[in-house]
Amino acid sequence: MDDLHPNEALKRESRYLRGTLTASLDDAVTGAVSDDDALLTKFFGIYQQDDRDVRDERRRARLEPQYQFMVRVRMPGGVCTPAQWLAIDDLARRYAGNTIRLTTRQTVQFHHVAKRHLRALLAGLAAAGLDTLAACGDDNRNVISAANPLLSAAHAEASALARTVSESLLPRTGAYREVFLGEPPRAVIGEEEPVYGATYLPRKFKIAIAVPPRNDIDVRAHDLGFVAVLEGGRIAGYDVYVGGGMGMTHRTPATFPRLSDPVGFCRPDDVLPVAFHTLCIQRDHGDRRDRAHARFKYTIEDRGADWFAAELARRLGRALEPARGAGFETNQDPDGWHRSADGRWHCAVNVENGRVIDGDGRDLMTALRAIASLHCGVFALTTNQNLIVAGVDESQRAAIDALLDAHGVAVSARQPVRRVAMACVALPTCGLAMAESERYLPRFMEVLGQLMRECGVGEEAINVRLSGCPNGCSRPFLGEIALVGRAPGRYNLHLGAGRAGERLNVLYRENVDEAAILAALRPLLQRFAAERQPGEAFGDFTVRAGVVPALIHGREFHRAAAAVAAEAAPAAALSA
Repeated sequence: MDDLHPNEALKRESRYLRGTLTASLDDAVTGAVSDDDALLTKFFGIYQQDDRDVRDERRRARLEPQYQFMVRVRMPGGVCTPAQWLAIDDLARRYAGNTIRLTTRQTVQFHHVAKRHLRALLAGLAAAGLDTLAACGDDNRNVISAANPLLSAAHAEASALARTVSESLLPRTGAYREVFLGEPPRAVIGEEEPVYGATYLPRKFKIAIAVPPRNDIDVRAHDLGFVAVLEGGRIAGYDVYVGGGMGMTHRTPATFPRLSDPVGFCRPDDVLPVAFHTLCIQRDHGDRRDRAHARFKYTIEDRGADWFAAELARRLGRALEPARGAGFETNQDPDGWHRSADGRWHCAVNVENGRVIDGDGRDLMTALRAIASLHCGVFALTTNQNLIVAGVDESQRAAIDALLDAHGVAVSARQPVRRVAMACVALPTCGLAMAESERYLPRFMEVLGQLMRECGVGEEAINVRLSGCPNGCSRPFLGEIALVGRAPGRYNLHLGAGRAGERLNVLYRENVDEAAILAALRPLLQRFAAERQPGEAFGDFTVRAGVVPALIHGREFHRAAAAVAAEAAPAAALSA
């Protein structure tokens, strides 16, 4: 046991995540919680951070960092009632700096929350029927599903399944209710976690449910994926995928992004048992010594999909049926108003960076508050950081359009590439960020958009993703063009992912600044304009033209990058 990662001992000795959290929260001398408690708060959707913009200034003034907390809501399938949205809006204005962040986990995050406000914030969420339990931490996180449960019967079924799976795999500890909601502590703390045990999972675990033909959740980027197989518009069952994940570490070949592998097909009634046993397989076989190797993708990479299928069959008592091979057309969200077969309308609102805020003549936060006050459907959050006002009656369309227009909110971005772009939060709050992401995206999309117009491809919806570090919160390794932070102002440039989430991208240029990125992209965009085939996406073109290889398997990620670098070296030397 001595060679286990220190986090394992912390979890085991925490009394099912209680630690000394109550004392830490009550300590008014500091804006932080203890180091150990900061790790435990993650299980409750809470990350301790500080404002890195003022870190040096405060250190020189002999002040502690400006501690603050990010709080992520558990919202299975991204479904939010208008009443819940109004509660979220109110809490954001009270405690979170007048802003709401839509995330790639199909939920919302609050930023800039002071420690003294954590309990009030979580109590406000509880009053609205929401919580933050297991939104982070070494457990099963927010279960995502195809956006908009009101789009079709299949989407409704997938969304309901996401909630059922989420509820069934929640931690059972009473710590959340005791520490944050003021419930009396249990007299005896016994075996509270029949599934997780005292040490929970080796690392985070993510489940996704997709409904073709739109792969709007990048289903193969997750630990466990269920892809609906439709027959006559109804879900006959699900293809099961295991072992996906985006995070890696720069220049560390043992780490890499990975797409999940298909391992079979299950009937709808078998989804819960498959999810339960898959989580337990990772609980029992995941690496608890090296957290950089602790994700389920490495368990599958090391042992193989066949091993997993056999182990799952042993636990289920039967093997999965052969996978059906359901396919996808795109991983992008719908654009603007669209109608479902039942006659209801749905308005997909583009939210740049996922940041819901007022300012610069676009008062999105106020507009959504006004819409929530009259809307009778749901707000459907997407993993591409957008929001769908779903289930709109014909009679309400004009009123919603008027509210958006009155607050300067255009439903779509002015250029398609900007509409589909995505970035993580990064600086100044994320402690892992190496470079700007959310704050840099508007600038980068402006210069990239201009370059695309100059090259004659200005109307292409090229999938662009920015990440401040290689941990992959914005799923950068599935971007046709992706920037992954290396240092302030410097990024790795990746190219070549598939627009349906079926292929990873490849490192094309390493540790370059904006000028070098644009210089590398210009000739490729010019070639794309001149040589592309009808309907061909930019990522597909870069593969067909031999710019980067087609990359499916994560273990080949670094080898593919090395091959591209070796081919580029002679040209670079000649240019120099």
